[in-house]
Amino acid sequence: MSQAVYRAREPQNSYYYQCVQDHFETFEQVYEERFERRYGFFRPYVRQVIYRYLDCGDLHNGFARVRCGDCGHEYLLAFSCKRRHFCPSCHQKRVVEFGEWLCGNVVKAVPHRHIVFSIPKILRRCFLYDRKRLTDLSRCGWESLKTYFTSCSRHSDAVPGAVIAIQTFGDLLGYNPHLHVLITDGCFHPSGMLTVAQAIDTYAVEQLFRHKVLKLLLSQGRITEATVALMAKWRHSKAWGRPCFHALISLHMAAYK
Repeated sequence: MSQAVYRAREPQNSYYYQCVQDHFETFEQVYEERFERRYGFFRPYVRQVIYRYLDCGDLHNGFARVRCGDCGHEYLLAFSCKRRHFCPSCHQKRVVEFGEWLCGNVVKAVPHRHIVFSIPKILRRCFLYDRKRLTDLSRCGWESLKTYFTSCSRHSDAVPGAVIAIQTFGDLLGYNPHLHVLITDGCFHPSGMLTVAQAIDTYAVEQLFRHKVLKLLLSQGRITEATVALMAKWRHSKAWGRPCFHALISLHMAAYK
């Protein structure tokens, strides 16, 4: 039986790597003039991600010597950047590892629903220059779902289980902060029993989310009452409801184990 042979991936030979290496410095120099107004200030963290990616998989930047204790065969394994999204290799590894950890240690073996929350374009800039505010957006999504599911179960001590991931890309490569939620299809009681939820009223969930987001931004001084009143008049546009202040819901019937 033939054995698989380890081969270094040599990222320097990819067009993706070469493009980043050749053009990043120019991109950084023109960012303020050409991109800052639309995408926000250039965060130093971006520079760290880029340079760590350029060092990823390069033996000149450090390696581990892997040796088999039985046959004595050994090879060099270059250090990786361990970054998500930007580095294709490291991102895929982290996605697989996180998925296995989530299914094995967090998610119960019950049906789940996948819910996506998005917000109107007019509000997205409120989250552009202060990324910490995305945590508040995530909390708005959780509190909206918890309130809705608990009220439907008619037990104040029953709560759903949920995992929320924040994404900021999409909408033709523009800045689009939105939430992906994996939530149990019902509520857990203190005893551990799950009460399965009925069909979800999408509009009711959207209105809860809308209320909490507007309340958040008003309390932080990011919008005014006049802005809220103006947006409330846009009955037949994409300002409220589908598809901007939106809760897209699908059911994952397969139990996660």
